Amino acid sequence: QVPLVESGGGLVQAGGSLRLSCAASGRTFSSYTMGWFRRAPEKEREFVAAISWTVADTYYADSVKGRFTISRNNAKNTVYLQMSDVKPEDTAVYYCAASRTITRAVSSYGYWGQGTQVTVSS
Repeated sequence: QVPLVESGGGLVQAGGSLRLSCAASGRTFSSYTMGWFRRAPEKEREFVAAISWTVADTYYADSVKGRFTISRNNAKNTVYLQMSDVKPEDTAVYYCAASRTITRAVSSYGYWGQGTQVTVSS
C-alpha cells in the first residue's frame, strides 16, 4: 500500500493557481519532514519545497520561491502545495515524500507517493 497519495493536479493556464494535496494513509507522518518534488520530462527529480514536522520551518527551491507555499495539517495527516502564478516550466509530475530529517535531498526521503501530473499551458 502506497503510504502517500497526491491529488489536485491537472491542466492550468500560465499565471493561474493550483493546490496539490498529499494524504497519508496507513501510518502517521506528523513527526516527519514532508517535501514536494517534481520531475519534468527528460529531467531529474528535483526538490520543490519542504516543511518541518513542527511547521516552524519551510524551504523552497529558488525557482518557486514567492510563488508556491507549502503547508501541512498534522491532525489530518495531509500536506499541501499551493501553486500560484504558475509557468510552463512548472509542468511536471509532482510527488510528495516524507523524511526523518530536514533535508532537500531526494535520497533522504524514504516514503513517496505515486505523483500527480501538473501541466501549465502558455
